[in-house]
Amino acid sequence: MVVRQYAPIATILSGALALLLAIALWTRVSRWWWRIPVVLGLIVAGFGATMSRINYFEWMFHHLTTPGFESASASKLSGSEMIMAVHFGDDSRAYPIVEMAYHHIVNDVVGGVPIAVTY
Repeated sequence: MVVRQYAPIATILSGALALLLAIALWTRVSRWWWRIPVVLGLIVAGFGATMSRINYFEWMFHHLTTPGFESASASKLSGSEMIMAVHFGDDSRAYPIVEMAYHHIVNDVVGGVPIAVTY
């Protein structure tokens, strides 16, 4: 937790150090083709610092805010498709594994009980 608390400052300081190092190397190198590794190193350091501060899983997975449901007779699921089923009182729901594998979590209310379905 301590590392996570100081991670933003450490990222900024590391980025500033990489920039200062790149500037120092840039002024000492006289040939232009020797400056290419300096620029590439700075790009890699900047990309790494940026990606360490971004939650890229938010780009990949989108939660279902309002799941849609249909009756069993209207569904297009094959008989061999795997589902997760929930039954409370007179209310039942089935969540296809294919959809859950992408979204990972669905917030729903079944039989008046709020639930979180996850895979």
